Amino acid sequence: MEKLPKVALPFIIGAIILVVLLAKSAVTIDSGEAGVLFKTFGDGVVTDEPPMGEGFHIVAPWNKVYVYEVRQQELFEKMKVLSSNGLEIQIDASAWYEPVYNDLGNLHQSLGQGYLQRVIQPAIRSAARSVIGRYTPDDLYSTKRDAIQVEIYEETKKILDKQYVQLNEVLVRDVTLPPTIKDAIERKLKQEQESLEYEFRLVTAEKEAEKQRIEAQGKADANKILNSSLTDKILQDKGIEATVKLSESPNSKVIVIGSGDSGMPIILGNQ
Repeated sequence: MEKLPKVALPFIIGAIILVVLLAKSAVTIDSGEAGVLFKTFGDGVVTDEPPMGEGFHIVAPWNKVYVYEVRQQELFEKMKVLSSNGLEIQIDASAWYEPVYNDLGNLHQSLGQGYLQRVIQPAIRSAARSVIGRYTPDDLYSTKRDAIQVEIYEETKKILDKQYVQLNEVLVRDVTLPPTIKDAIERKLKQEQESLEYEFRLVTAEKEAEKQRIEAQGKADANKILNSSLTDKILQDKGIEATVKLSESPNSKVIVIGSGDSGMPIILGNQ
C-alpha cells in the first residue's frame, strides 16, 4: 500500500505536465477574429501563410498567437483644424476600417496591435487638416460638406493603402464654427434664399404675362381672319339659312319685307 503512491507519482506528475502543455498549446479564436502565429524557435512572425481562423487550434507551447479583430471597426475623432482664412473649426468625424486579412502577419510585424494609434489616427488627422485648409467656413456650412468628406476619405486612403489597413469610409458627422461666424453665414444664406424667391416670383409673373399676351394675340388674329372671311355673299347665305329655319317652326310667323343694305332679307317674326 505504501509503494502504490510512489509508483503512481510519476504518472500524476506526467498528467499535470500534459495538462499544462495542453493549456499552453490550446488557442481558441472567437468570431470576427484571426490569429498571427509567432514561432519562437523559427523565423518569428509567420507572414507567408494565412492567419489562423476562428475556432480551436493546437500550437507548440513555446510559440505565441496574437489575436486581432478583423471585423469592420469604427474610430471617432474630434479635431480642431484651420480653414483657408485661418479660423479654428472643430470637426467630428469617424472612420470605418479593418485590417487586411491576408496581410495580418505583415501588419503585426510592421505595426503591431497598436496600429490604430500608429497609423490610422495620424492619417485621418493629417488628411482632415489638409482638406479643411483648402475651404472657407461658408463651404463647410453649405452643400460642399459632402465633397469635403470624400476628399478626406481619399487622402486618408492613400496614406493607409500600404499599411495593411483597409479604409471603408470616412464620415464628417458635425462641423462646429465660431458662433459669430455661424450667425453671419446663416444671415447670408437667408438673404440669398429670399433673393432667389423674389427672382422666382418675377420670372413666374413674366411668364404669366407672356402667356396672356400670346392668348390675346391669338384671339385678335382669329377675329381678324373671321371678319375678313365674312363677305356679303356669306352673310346673305347665312340670312337665308336663318329664314328657312325660322319658317319651319310651327309657332313662328315669318314676314320677309325685302333686304337691307347688305343684301340680306329683313325678317320680321314672332313666336
